[in-house]
Amino acid sequence: MAKMKVKLKVWYDQEGDFLEVLFDSKKPGFFRETRHEQVMEKVDSKGNILGFSVLKVSRLRKKPLEVALA
Repeated sequence: MAKMKVKLKVWYDQEGDFLEVLFDSKKPGFFRETRHEQVMEKVDSKGNILGFSVLKVSRLRKKPLEVALA
């Protein structure tokens, strides 16, 4: 079985307290809400996950965040 290389693009904005992780930054897509108010998922036009963002990252110091992406 061949191994796939996955490139991640991770960006953190300290002033905005915002973290963004993209699995494929070259594909066009848009952010949509998840069931958790702090997390948005980036998807393409077919609904495939391209990445996610987390708002108010500093709130995660006391407990981890657990979210299912569609």
